[in-house]
Amino acid sequence: MISIRRRTVVASALAAGAAAAAQPARAQQVTLRIHHFLPPQAPVPAGFIEPWAKRVQDQSGGRLKVEIYPAMQLGGRAPALFDQAKDGVVDIIWTLTGYTPDRFPKSEVFDLPFICGNAEQTSRAAWTFYERHLRDEYRDVHVLAVHAHGPGLLHVRGNGVRKLEDMRGLKLRAPTRVISQLLEALGAVPVPMPVPQVPEALQRGVIDGTVVPWEVTRSLRIPELVQSHTDFSGTRALYTTLFVFAMNKARYDSLPADLRKVIDDNSGAAAANELGRVMDAGDLPAIEVAKARKNAIITLDAAETKRWQEAAQRVIDAWIADAAKRGFDGKALVDDLRGLVAQHAGPAG
Repeated sequence: MISIRRRTVVASALAAGAAAAAQPARAQQVTLRIHHFLPPQAPVPAGFIEPWAKRVQDQSGGRLKVEIYPAMQLGGRAPALFDQAKDGVVDIIWTLTGYTPDRFPKSEVFDLPFICGNAEQTSRAAWTFYERHLRDEYRDVHVLAVHAHGPGLLHVRGNGVRKLEDMRGLKLRAPTRVISQLLEALGAVPVPMPVPQVPEALQRGVIDGTVVPWEVTRSLRIPELVQSHTDFSGTRALYTTLFVFAMNKARYDSLPADLRKVIDDNSGAAAANELGRVMDAGDLPAIEVAKARKNAIITLDAAETKRWQEAAQRVIDAWIADAAKRGFDGKALVDDLRGLVAQHAGPAG
């Protein structure tokens, strides 16, 4: 009886000790590092990435800690970000997929001219499009969200672009392969570079202007470096492009189920929609900065916009032909994206 009682006491003590030892393990904090290419005051870092990190930390009860490293503080250049997430150099990245030409060929459909709407409309379409068509292109990472920026427009020195002929010979920064082709088709000389390099390139006269959405111009001081901004009539943008917010697969898979759920609850369609809203909201204060500097804000009328659409059609045709050589149906992707955008933006016009 005594030995049985002793065994029971010892077993209870061991069980209590094991429970005590397990408790810190269950409550162990996991640190996730987010790396991106823009300054912290830009709309997406300030309006989405920082609030996202806080939500994740709060919803995990403090077990997830998120550190944010803007402006490539952990090293490398913006085109390296996707591989940094894939290889586990960092845990989470936010980047422009077009910074690595030819790597995401189906995603390039978002770069095509006069197909997409504003940022929220296109981002709503983007998540559905990703689920239907793009999972294979991003299989090396765990995708948290994909989204698009708002309508891209021209920001140019001097009198600016008021008709198609004004594009002739202009050296304009281009973000991606397809948008380089678009600028060339419109008469300009594309100069590919990531957006953080644009201010210095403008200051040094390497470029005459750039194509970017309004929202990023404020944090990069572009209204101080150009004198004109040219946009287009209608409900479809000159161009947009696709971004990905993604996590290292092994890091995601290593999390306990409850912490993975916290990540999942802050991913997907809702995150894509939020990113789109943040980008659209960022346009308005940037426009006010340009107005305050007395810059020319030009909107081409419907007839002139149609001329640009006709000149740009060859880029869509060439992309569809190139897609066939790559082994996928580019026309089907263009048609599906147009249909998805129309669900959120209404008919093109």
